[in-house]
Amino acid sequence: MIKVHHLNNSRSQRILWALEEIGAEYEIVMHQRDPETRLAPESLLKVHPLGKAPVVEDGDVVVAESAAALDYLVRTYGDGRFAPAYDSSDYMRYNELLHYVEGSAMLPLMLGLYVGRLGEAGAPLGPRIASEIGLHLSYLAHQLGEQPFFMGDTISSVDFHVTFILEAANVRGGLAKLPNLAAYLERMQARPAYQKAVERGGPYNLGA
Repeated sequence: MIKVHHLNNSRSQRILWALEEIGAEYEIVMHQRDPETRLAPESLLKVHPLGKAPVVEDGDVVVAESAAALDYLVRTYGDGRFAPAYDSSDYMRYNELLHYVEGSAMLPLMLGLYVGRLGEAGAPLGPRIASEIGLHLSYLAHQLGEQPFFMGDTISSVDFHVTFILEAANVRGGLAKLPNLAAYLERMQARPAYQKAVERGGPYNLGA
């Protein structure tokens, strides 16, 4: 059975959601952040040298990166769903967006989180970080347009992946001026599979 090493309030929530949408059976191994430092526990270092979540185990396969885990799960258990065909005209855009989420969009959000903890010492960097976050959110708003999902009429791994970014950005109202992204996020969070994943994964609050 698929085993997901899940860290509370983390990227691994998207893996649980993907598995609920796929309909595959899986087991959750819970890991809890340190309540003061908010860092992942040492128990994750026993699973993968980086000590990060998510980590997916499936027999002899161990996958640690979110995009790679989503790609593996969809290819192995998706029955042709949740991704365009490799030889289709949509595949390149799908693959680019899948890598874009962690490769580009997540960095300014993480910088904003860490620099914000510096208080006045980090204030000079605030405008530049805010500008970068705005750039990426505008890009995502353009990519989504008026479609129901990022790849059109059908949900895909891109949606599982990008929703976490939008949740993180929206902690302080970052989607207020981007109504298509705000409405999209509400739709994703209302999906039964999303809600089931939160129920199984435990309390989920990126603003905590």
